[in-house]
Amino acid sequence: MADKYHDTVAKSQVTVDDAKIAAEVAKITAKVPELRSPEALRLLFSCIDLTTLRSTDSPRSVAEFTERVNAFENEHGDLPSVAAICVYPNFAQVVRTVLEVSEVEIACVAGGFPSSQTFPEVKVAETALAVEGGADEIDVVMNLGDFLDGDWEEVTDELGEIKHSCRDARLKVILETGALKTAENIRAASILAMYSGADFIKTSTGKEFPGASAQAAYVMCKCIKEYHAATGRKVGFKAAGGITTADEAMVYYAIVKEVLGDEWLTNEYFRIGASRLANNLLTEITGEETKFF
Repeated sequence: MADKYHDTVAKSQVTVDDAKIAAEVAKITAKVPELRSPEALRLLFSCIDLTTLRSTDSPRSVAEFTERVNAFENEHGDLPSVAAICVYPNFAQVVRTVLEVSEVEIACVAGGFPSSQTFPEVKVAETALAVEGGADEIDVVMNLGDFLDGDWEEVTDELGEIKHSCRDARLKVILETGALKTAENIRAASILAMYSGADFIKTSTGKEFPGASAQAAYVMCKCIKEYHAATGRKVGFKAAGGITTADEAMVYYAIVKEVLGDEWLTNEYFRIGASRLANNLLTEITGEETKFF
């Protein structure tokens, strides 16, 4: 199918050869033991989007969840705070009201999360309502059905409208790499998301499909690097879905460091979506079992 969207993707020099990707990832992950340090673990903790996305969430439970972040700063002032609290959009106002830690952002999933199966108008409205409620960041899933059908104009138009409704909030576009499956699809989705205005590209929802993988992260980071070279705009990378241990998180730290460089190793450009990871990292950092969150 010849159009400007497919033409743009076709110009990419990012490899989609699985064997080459696997070899590069193996070289990078071999460096994890030497990169693992107290400083690296603290950085990873500061990059966490602390997440509660349950059917049983309520104003009270989300307020209590947020209070734990407030308490953490009071009890562990020597450690960095998490990067953001991530909730459903109807709870943005709750977090905005309760949160006292100025450096912690409020992130909301929106756009028919996690399937992205609803009307484009609903996605735009939900995004706008979340931002109005206090969200600093919006996480949405790319329309996978349109993407896999090859209707990339529809994909980018929809993301562009959602980006517009974000106003000053940053947009994270979830590619759902476990559903895309191939490096070729992951490369194309990464490029389309960035050219549609994504401020971050994110691996997964952690819901219906397999979560983050090192191979997907490598392809996405290579696309970010290529896009930055072409446009001068820095896009962030977020890994999510199944990352629970410090060792697993260090793999993504190593990939970002190796492919994008140290300037991406900040929570402005690197995030990990997790709920259990925070306590596991705290246990590693403090040297004693910690179940704070």
